[in-house]
Amino acid sequence: MTAWVLRATVLGALVVALRVLLGLVMASWPTYGTFWRAACLLAIVAVVVAWGVRDGRTGADGLTVRWLAAGFGAGLASSAVCWVLDQVPGIELGDAGILYELTSAASFILLLIFLPALAGVAFGYSRSRRSRESATGAAEPEFATAN
Repeated sequence: MTAWVLRATVLGALVVALRVLLGLVMASWPTYGTFWRAACLLAIVAVVVAWGVRDGRTGADGLTVRWLAAGFGAGLASSAVCWVLDQVPGIELGDAGILYELTSAASFILLLIFLPALAGVAFGYSRSRRSRESATGAAEPEFATAN
């Protein structure tokens, strides 16, 4: 399986699961909506950053395009699945139309995945580079001799 397809599948499924969970919680406890929205947002961002750090530590090439494709795939697929699930009686996900889901919601999910992933990749890369530099050790300073 291609690397971006795996990321898009896992993160898209996570987004759908969290949106369904958020819909169920909002129906049960509407006064705690802000807390649950923030918790779901932080869960997605934490998973993406952790995966990005892992990618950055490997030092692989093409991570920007890989994460952009993963965000695009996850955003589009999760928005389409959530729209279909919203048509099922008993599952409330906000009654958004298909046009909104496939444009605005998908682009929000794209950015929600892409930007934290690149921050994680940059952090992971800098940490791995620092550990490689410290493993080689610093060169002994050379002192000038007086003539």
